[in-house]
Amino acid sequence: MTAAIPLIGFGQVRHTRLRPRHHAFAYGGWFWLLPMRALGRQPVASVRRNGRGWLSFHDADHGEGGADALSWLDGLLRQAGLWHETLPDGEVWLQTYPRVLGYAFKPVSFWYVHRGDGGLHAVVAEVNNTFGERHCYLLAGDELAWGREVRADKVFHVSPFCRAEGSYRFRFMRSADRLVARVDHDDAQGPLIQTALSGELVPLDAASVRRAIRGWPLMTFGVVARIHWHALRLWLKRVPFFTKPEAPGQAFSVPSSTPVRSETGTSTP
Repeated sequence: MTAAIPLIGFGQVRHTRLRPRHHAFAYGGWFWLLPMRALGRQPVASVRRNGRGWLSFHDADHGEGGADALSWLDGLLRQAGLWHETLPDGEVWLQTYPRVLGYAFKPVSFWYVHRGDGGLHAVVAEVNNTFGERHCYLLAGDELAWGREVRADKVFHVSPFCRAEGSYRFRFMRSADRLVARVDHDDAQGPLIQTALSGELVPLDAASVRRAIRGWPLMTFGVVARIHWHALRLWLKRVPFFTKPEAPGQAFSVPSSTPVRSETGTSTP
């Protein structure tokens, strides 16, 4: 079997607020898509894992901030009752932003967890807010597949211009050379916010790293700057502002429709 290689996706992030004032933006950019199990077996120089460089990946930026983010993920799946005996033989692809000059802010990272047969077993949406808090939405079950929509209740505060209520609609699409992640937020009145992160996938190597640095040399700094810039624009548009509630007591949430799996992979209600 050919070993999975790290990829970089060059594309665009799009965001549209529908109510009570229309507000939309689209920016070019890129993300990394890392095969975490393969990297654990064979490091790749271009990833600069836990090292220095213009672009680098640090395990401590994920999960509980430990030295091995993949071990944290496996532990999370076990804790949530979503472990499957074939997962060690499957790949885990992490869609995320790297550090740029040692700095990163990752609004959301997606962990695509595959079984040994290659099937998509779970997706973990790891969400960070600008208050230094983190929450994971664990998506699994019969509804989960590439191209299919899955839902989860929104329980984590992200923006002061949205209540921590309603639901998310997730949809993930991947081909050999393209990845799209859509996350739409609905409240009691219906669709409120639509977002999409997409990119054309190419190998993560010296040439693609140079392309990323030339095109967006300070991208992660720009992510934070844009968050605050658009917050100011929403405030000027008099979009209601909501005080931040307490963070959820649990570090992860699982949709109620998701079946819990035992160590042998059998479903339980």
